[in-house]
Amino acid sequence: QVQLVESGGGLVQAEGSLRLSCAASGRTGGIYGYGWFRQAPENEREFVAGIRWNGANEAYSDSMKGRFTISRDIAKNTVYLQMNSLKPGDTAVYYCAGCTRCFESVVRTDARPYDLWGQGTQVTVSS
Repeated sequence: QVQLVESGGGLVQAEGSLRLSCAASGRTGGIYGYGWFRQAPENEREFVAGIRWNGANEAYSDSMKGRFTISRDIAKNTVYLQMNSLKPGDTAVYYCAGCTRCFESVVRTDARPYDLWGQGTQVTVSS
């Protein structure tokens, strides 16, 4: 059984930074892609960033491009999301997701293919 556990969320002032981590455990060899998604109250879950299992390809939501960076440490089975220049609009619960069905090389930005999910970590940005 595979588990994804997020950490690193918290309260930060606008223009501050946070680094989220997603540690994967168990039989992780079948995860072909990782993604970060977020969901604010009364909003739908939205794609933030994604990366292939080997770090070969990355993708970002347009609103996060240039501020957020996703990376992968294969040896540690961990995916990171570095978030800079945070805005109050970035306040949300951030989820790490893994995809065991994403065999193609592109990063999937739709939540539906992702079949493994962490419990989420709260990020709150104050103005």
